[in-house]
Amino acid sequence: MLATVWQKAADPGGWWMSEKFDGVRGYWDGQRMFTRQGEAIAIPDRLRAALPDFPLDGELWIGRGRFQETLATVRDAQPGPGWASVQYRVFDAPDHPGPFEARLARVEAWLRGHPSAPIRVVEQVRCTGRPHLAAFLAEVERQGGEGVMLRAPGSPYAAGRSEHLRKHKSFDDAEAVVRGYKPGKGKYAGLVGSLRVELPDGTRFSVGSGLTDDDRRNPPPIGSTITFKHHGWTDAGKPRFPVFWRVREAARERE
Repeated sequence: MLATVWQKAADPGGWWMSEKFDGVRGYWDGQRMFTRQGEAIAIPDRLRAALPDFPLDGELWIGRGRFQETLATVRDAQPGPGWASVQYRVFDAPDHPGPFEARLARVEAWLRGHPSAPIRVVEQVRCTGRPHLAAFLAEVERQGGEGVMLRAPGSPYAAGRSEHLRKHKSFDDAEAVVRGYKPGKGKYAGLVGSLRVELPDGTRFSVGSGLTDDDRRNPPPIGSTITFKHHGWTDAGKPRFPVFWRVREAARERE
């Protein structure tokens, strides 16, 4: 189940709000864990043994602002010591036929019988309206969080993009693949000036803003997927004022 973007003019009253955790999606099928792309995740034996025999959907997360550390840990072919810091934040139970509230209740009931299990149910807050959503988002961002997830009350679980699951941030973001570099000028002479990137539809453009000096000395490898922030799209399908945010997926992980 994948989120669509919350339309700011919509009324969020009655929807469930939770923090959008900046980690790696972890889908547990009762025996194995997968990324949102369906790639198997090598989890530690202690975590595997502690999880239930029914499916869970959640986020593998170390903490706010620690996405790269989380990604490096989760993508290791063999579980390393970094897993000691990884939390599994659960926000759904996909195989339960009931509405969202019943699905979470199933997980909470299981946890009451397994209090030492290394997972946590994501806290849900019932939204009272636009001011409440704005205040909730502001508090999440003040603490270094990425944004807010909204779930429609009484909604079913369905694979794919869902109008029942929305994400809300104070900025837009998207992903693109690095295809090359433009050389820097002036104080950036001898370094990378900007990244030449490509969207899934083939549109190409450059991203230079947001790159640190270290990024310019050691840019994301060609073939890597980056996430960039932007302010909407032009009529030509290019992002307005794109700003580099982070590497989402290294080139070697895509091959």
